Amino acid sequence: MSKTERRAARIRRHRRVRARVEGTVSRPRLCVFRSLSHIYAQVVDDARGHTLASASTLDPEINGAKEGKAKAAQAELVGSLLAKRALSQGISQVVFDRGGYKYHGRVKALAEAARQGGLKF
Repeated sequence: MSKTERRAARIRRHRRVRARVEGTVSRPRLCVFRSLSHIYAQVVDDARGHTLASASTLDPEINGAKEGKAKAAQAELVGSLLAKRALSQGISQVVFDRGGYKYHGRVKALAEAARQGGLKF
């Protein structure tokens, strides 16, 4: 399977998930994007089309702590930072959108860390 076919398959899976998962004001959507070297997560209110909180491995708060860690451990740092930022804005419940990726590895590590940080989903 070529790179473009894999990407197209992920986008098809993501569209399937997004047909069912929608973020509201009371329960926004936590969406994940995973590249080869970084992972990004944001909490989105789809009703208004606003990003309420975001975190990634490129954040300065994580930059020093991620050195020498595996990608899954970096994803845990992103998940806990996102949970902290969401809770500071009064968001405690979210809907998880895995972005067409398997719930495994970095995506799972991010979700588990967000749960331990206090988010409910």
